[in-house]
Amino acid sequence: MSDVLNRIRKFMEQQGIPGRDAYDLPTSERTFPDGAHYRFEVAGVERASTMESMIDEAGKRNLTIHRVIATVGGSTFCDFEELKAMAQMAHDEHIEIIMTVGHRKGWDAGAREAAMPEGQMQGFRLRGSDHISYHIADIMRNIEAGIRGFLVYDEGMLFLLNKMRTEGLIPTETIFKFSVFGGHCNAAGAKVIAALGANSMNPSSDVSLPILGGIRKAVDIPLDIYIIIVDSFGGMFRAYEAPEIARIASPCYFKFEPGTSETDIYKPWVTEKWHQEFIRQKVKIVSIVREIMERHAPQLKTSEKGATDLVIPKIS
Repeated sequence: MSDVLNRIRKFMEQQGIPGRDAYDLPTSERTFPDGAHYRFEVAGVERASTMESMIDEAGKRNLTIHRVIATVGGSTFCDFEELKAMAQMAHDEHIEIIMTVGHRKGWDAGAREAAMPEGQMQGFRLRGSDHISYHIADIMRNIEAGIRGFLVYDEGMLFLLNKMRTEGLIPTETIFKFSVFGGHCNAAGAKVIAALGANSMNPSSDVSLPILGGIRKAVDIPLDIYIIIVDSFGGMFRAYEAPEIARIASPCYFKFEPGTSETDIYKPWVTEKWHQEFIRQKVKIVSIVREIMERHAPQLKTSEKGATDLVIPKIS
């Protein structure tokens, strides 16, 4: 190996970033506070009716869903009473909600640029201060409804929200999950996101086990890892990799989001009834992965319902 690469990698190590990906696939020594290695996260709980169907199907399968990513199409398509109903159900079932809010880049006057092949390379960031204020206003609306967890994909927004949380402008227990749309897929990026105040992060959907191992060396926050992902993101289904993912990346959320594309399945004009049936299929896939974990990695633990570190909606 050249002296140049050796010097670069030594410097990276001095910054707390592995000089190489973790090809030895080391076992993570970190867990959730309750000692669990993995939890289950379901994306696409679009409406109160979707939440109700998910809870019903999970009950039939004796399955614990620890966290949901709600309103991927945008919480601005839910009225306030619906947001409160979702918060109430999650509170009653001890489920953590991460809400996806508006306003978003794809909704504003510059949306066409984002749809262009080279425009997509600019990243999924909010355009201008007006849209930052709109985005925060929708977060505040959700907080009023009882929600305490939010998806963030813009580092500048994460910086502002963390400042607001620190200064008490939003509840101090509020948590932020950094989205896959942030595009981070290495240990250096993970370290930046953690330093900005993210409580968990979703690496790119196609990261390898050695890359996951390297990210885990660099940060303590939970990693949210796709076990199944929509076709437009690659369509992989990593069910039999789940035991190794949990061993290497613990603590981690197994994330489930099947389908064709997020554009297809999360537009608000897809009917509520369709989502009610689709969420049952997602829960079935979670139950299959639970079976694989129990068969092939019984030594690895998942959290019981109501783990005390989950940030459950607050009901006044």
